[in-house]
Amino acid sequence: MAQPIRSVSRKRRHTRVRKRVTGTNAMPRLNVFRSLGNIYAQVIDDTTGRTLAQASTLDPALGDAVKGKPKTDQAKAVGGAVAERARAAGIAKVVFDRGGYKYHGRVKALADAARAAGLEF
Repeated sequence: MAQPIRSVSRKRRHTRVRKRVTGTNAMPRLNVFRSLGNIYAQVIDDTTGRTLAQASTLDPALGDAVKGKPKTDQAKAVGGAVAERARAAGIAKVVFDRGGYKYHGRVKALADAARAAGLEF
């Protein structure tokens, strides 16, 4: 039996999660995308299709906070940054969308840092 392609399996899991998780204006969705080298986080209002806040390891403002650090520490920096930007935009509560990834490692580190920086989910 052939092994399923990793990205196809993740997209299937993400679709399953997205059936239940939607972001509204009052409670937008905190989406996480994890690639091999970087991690990205967005706060999205699904009713209008707008990104309200975002941060990633490629962000120039986070250059010193992520350069040369382990990937989990980079995820913590991204989680703190996206939470600060969301709070500046007037967002206090979000719905967490793990993007089909396990709630473990970098995804968990990002979520914990966002909670510590003041986001509720």
